Amino acid sequence: MRLRNWQQELIDGFPSILAQHRRFILKAPTGAGKTVLASEIVSTFYPGRKILVLCHRLVLLEQLERALGANHRVRKLEVGDTEPPFQDYDILLSTNMRAMDLLEDAIPMADLIIVDEAHRVSPNGKSYKQIIKRFEESGKPEAKFIGLTASPERRTGDQKDQLSLAFDAIIDCADIETLIADGILVPPIYRPHFVHDMDLTGIDISSGDFPVATLAPAIVKSSMIDYAMVAYAEERGKVAPRPISAWFCPDVTVAEATLARVQALGVSAAIVTAKTPIRERMKLLASHETGEIEAMVSVGVLAEGWDNPHCNIIVHLRPTLSKVLWGQTVGRGLRAAANKTQCVVIDVSSNWSTFGPVEKLEWELWSHRRSFEKYKNRFNWIGQEQSREDKDFSYMLCEQKLASGLRCSHIYRKPIHVDSQCPACGSHVAADIFQEQNFEDAPNEISIRRLFLDRSRALHQEMNQSVWSAMGGTAWKLAEPREKIFLAFCMAFANVSAEGTESESDFWNDVMAAETEIRRFLVDRKIQMTKQNGFDISTLADAMLAGRHIRTVQAQYGIYLCGEVLETCSSLEIERKYSKAVKVAERLAVLGCSARDNLPYFNAAEHLAAE
Repeated sequence: MRLRNWQQELIDGFPSILAQHRRFILKAPTGAGKTVLASEIVSTFYPGRKILVLCHRLVLLEQLERALGANHRVRKLEVGDTEPPFQDYDILLSTNMRAMDLLEDAIPMADLIIVDEAHRVSPNGKSYKQIIKRFEESGKPEAKFIGLTASPERRTGDQKDQLSLAFDAIIDCADIETLIADGILVPPIYRPHFVHDMDLTGIDISSGDFPVATLAPAIVKSSMIDYAMVAYAEERGKVAPRPISAWFCPDVTVAEATLARVQALGVSAAIVTAKTPIRERMKLLASHETGEIEAMVSVGVLAEGWDNPHCNIIVHLRPTLSKVLWGQTVGRGLRAAANKTQCVVIDVSSNWSTFGPVEKLEWELWSHRRSFEKYKNRFNWIGQEQSREDKDFSYMLCEQKLASGLRCSHIYRKPIHVDSQCPACGSHVAADIFQEQNFEDAPNEISIRRLFLDRSRALHQEMNQSVWSAMGGTAWKLAEPREKIFLAFCMAFANVSAEGTESESDFWNDVMAAETEIRRFLVDRKIQMTKQNGFDISTLADAMLAGRHIRTVQAQYGIYLCGEVLETCSSLEIERKYSKAVKVAERLAVLGCSARDNLPYFNAAEHLAAE
């Protein structure tokens, strides 16, 4: 098989990757060809060697068996298997929970371990924790632990369950926009609608996402399904060669209500859920791929491991706080196929306005305890767009009333100086979301950064350095919780590395090193930081101007700590240090700091005992 450009580039550079890393993730979008890449890696660099391949679902396992079985001796591990591993075969395929005793025997023998959908790896979960520990303690010194995923991020506040504790690097292989340009993927065309009567603000999200038990009945009672039907009826006639759609729902009640409405349009449709027997599921999905079933309504089974390149419409009926779920589901419709030029993404769940287009998503190896809370604002991404310095557009919410009685509520981008109409209904009656959401009045990150950097530099040049060098004890001792976070930010800004990073892993290594040093400083001086909801970036502006939260002593001492950096570092180095310092402050705010800390990267008791 002829490799794609990105695959060949990865294979060409793979020896240097192997030389630098032992546990790493290969990141590439859904549909890019990660399974083919894995097979090529095995054939090129591990012929005849012992390979262990893990994934979390049987359907994924069967896909891998077909892909690898063509050129390699493969065995799929069964639950009752007891024979020694790698007997008469080279590649052992398994879900991570199957026959764990046999897997433990296989790990020390393996030259390579591959984990598909690696964002599922839980370093603190029962199964993967055992596997990772076995690999670290008994794996061959030269063996590698490789993850494959399109979305290397875990949405968890558990600091013992971070993806970076399983992998030490992320290798960016390809991005969606490049693959679209190469014809491997098709461009997504978004059709987002805001559903006015679906209010998510009062729903408890302490679990990290909208609870399905609360979400599902609210969806059924709202007009969300109505909006999806109106949009689908219009868009299905525009796609080529014919409409084949995937619908994502939070539970069976929403899926059944949706199925009835889709069938009422005269569209052939079916439901698949996690409880659908595997043979029946495969039969339904085969009919969907040929177009015999036009609309596949799903609950929890199509987001991963499902490949139908002919799918050209995605309908999102599941509001979520998970960027991973949003990216995975939309990505399922982007695979290229004959005569397929695009994939229409109908979003009535406000995920597009929350996270943004999937081709623009950014990922983080570490997530703090309340990282999901910013997504409570279902216009989060649109608010970020307001901060762009080159902004010459606005986002509009169409207010036109349709014959059905619904408002159009399509969200679209309008150039500021152009009197454009709604692409969905042609109306000019629309509200400016930026103005409606008061984004203009809220301090944005770009303006705050500029204010902090410019004013800190000027104030540092004017201050008496000898006076402020002796004020550290007073500043910390009298500091309130929010002031301590400000001082920690300034300390991090002064001390964190200004070097550029070539990967997310390198970036976070710098952040964690700076955080660890600050924790040592605080614990040594018996300074305790209480946990807060997060680091409010407006704190920096307050310290420079208002002084409502950051008093003069703390503000001036913070400037003393980091002011010299602003005078001696280049603008590029300053930007690097600033972005890393923000992450340090965010982590300290949500985690707090005390002599009882027992984190994977810092144990306060051990630190104090070593002093």
